[in-house]
Amino acid sequence: MNAFPLIAPDPDDAAYRLVTFISTEQDCDGVLALVHTVTDKDRHAGDLTPHLMERRGGRWEITYRLRADHRASYQLHPFHGAPPGTTRADWLHVLDHARPDPRDSEPRLPARDGRHPASVLSLPQAPAQPYVRRREDVPRGRTLPRTVAGRRVDVHLPAGYGPGLGPYPVAVLLDGEMWGEVLSVGDTLDNLTADGAIPPTVALLVHTMGPGRPDDLSCNPAFVDLLADRLLPWAAAEFDATDDPRRTAIAGQSAGGLTAAYAAFRRPDRFGNALSQSGSFWWPDETEFDAGSEWLTRRFAAEPHRDARFWIEVGLQEWMLLTQNRHLRDVLTARGYDLHYQEFNGGHDYACWRGGLADGLAHLLGRASANDPC
Repeated sequence: MNAFPLIAPDPDDAAYRLVTFISTEQDCDGVLALVHTVTDKDRHAGDLTPHLMERRGGRWEITYRLRADHRASYQLHPFHGAPPGTTRADWLHVLDHARPDPRDSEPRLPARDGRHPASVLSLPQAPAQPYVRRREDVPRGRTLPRTVAGRRVDVHLPAGYGPGLGPYPVAVLLDGEMWGEVLSVGDTLDNLTADGAIPPTVALLVHTMGPGRPDDLSCNPAFVDLLADRLLPWAAAEFDATDDPRRTAIAGQSAGGLTAAYAAFRRPDRFGNALSQSGSFWWPDETEFDAGSEWLTRRFAAEPHRDARFWIEVGLQEWMLLTQNRHLRDVLTARGYDLHYQEFNGGHDYACWRGGLADGLAHLLGRASANDPC
């Protein structure tokens, strides 16, 4: 049986592949291919035509020319009548009904809010993700639901956890309901621990995907102070978590990535490590280079150096974020910060972020443990 999508060499450039998506759906008038961020870019431009599959020999096909290190989640959307429009309402309808490729060849990416999972395309040179999948031979930690200061927090305790064996390093993961309930990040944490990539760590999965998200994850000092002054002391008292900022990391994606970096800026006394993926560093003004944009980057440039370390990554397909992340990289580098910066060939996509999260935690917490004089 062939693996799908079909991947062939590009005869003109060995750095690229020709990737053909196929649908055998018969009861439809057309099929839209949703390749994460790639399709979104044209939807933002008001034209989905480049992603409409063509009818060939009783099936629907479309071929993309993608660099050989590309990774993306994708879905297929058969439709009746006219092709989908590009308004927000049209797009939400597409996302609600799009489905995974029934003949995909990689484990699927789960979804939330009742939507269908997505298939995953990983081309041959995409970064390895050795910690993502559950391993049956790895000792399992456990996850406990808790409420702190009126907020839901899921606490993942490492295998072998026990009172008096700490203090344990801490990882605060924003959008915890996605990482825990949907993506099973506990498996990733258990794999990292079993391989010695991180020390046994208490992970605090903070739920932030509700209606308060735009306020919480927008360089909000009250939210960061709640994490620093309520959540971390609670974790220290309940689970023997460390109060050492050098062994404490905060991680987030998109607006959460902005907030992770802001936490290290505002409260380096509690958050000594920030892991930002596809951070929304344009905030609060999406107009590139406008005087009101990139508030946090401007603060890092103007204010005294913080004692904090950073892992920052962004996707090459993220046309709305790439320039701003590079700008922050340049500022942090010029100011002498301890920074690991990388660009992955993908988009605003958990298929990419779940691998980067593992690598970032290993870099920040594994290194912090190795350098700990205790």
